[in-house]
Amino acid sequence: MGFSPKSADRGGRGVKERDERLKRRRLCLPENAGGDFWCDHLRSPEALVRRQRFRAGGSSIMAALGILSCYHLFLFDRTGASVQYGIPYGYLQYLVHWPEYFTVAEAPGGELMGYIMGKAEGSVAREEWHGHVTARSVAPEFQRLGLAAKLVELLEEISEKKGGFFVDLFVRVSNQVAVNMYKQLGYSVYRTVLEYYSASSGEPDEDAYDMRKALSRDAEKKLIIPVPHPVRPEDIE
Repeated sequence: MGFSPKSADRGGRGVKERDERLKRRRLCLPENAGGDFWCDHLRSPEALVRRQRFRAGGSSIMAALGILSCYHLFLFDRTGASVQYGIPYGYLQYLVHWPEYFTVAEAPGGELMGYIMGKAEGSVAREEWHGHVTARSVAPEFQRLGLAAKLVELLEEISEKKGGFFVDLFVRVSNQVAVNMYKQLGYSVYRTVLEYYSASSGEPDEDAYDMRKALSRDAEKKLIIPVPHPVRPEDIE
């Protein structure tokens, strides 16, 4: 329900109620939330960003793209589009501070198709203000539809509006499928970060590529010129 003069006549109560609903949809598990909540969530005009049809081969599907809520975090592992290593507390902090960087895609039946999480960080004075892709995943049954590219594109649009110089992300050196996908989307390897990913079961830690894509504010693309030598995690901010 949108703002109206009538709601203003009630001393702003209508606006306050609307804002409270939006806050709950973005951040909280609603009271008495049923299994249909995640589908109903994106039927709300406050949460829905856009609807778009994705095609692959002879099939197509309409997706609702909107604001990811805290409730979605607890549903990821049901779909195959899971957050690696559980649900880090940092993701919840990011959601509170940068809800606009959290986007979820849902199928018409309410199935979770995929998501992207991010944040804005860096110094404007040092020309390091940028958008960052924290996590991105697409459920196996909805891959090869171009959904991953659309989710990244939405994050880039947000970063442009915030005046970012570039968007960056980290990806395992061994994950050549992801590396090649990001290259197709205009990203390039800015530097290699040694032993960025911690391993388990006695396996060696894995290196990461720090990949960047310049935004319009860096028209000369000087902030994505590759660093010639590898760095360590403690050397990056």
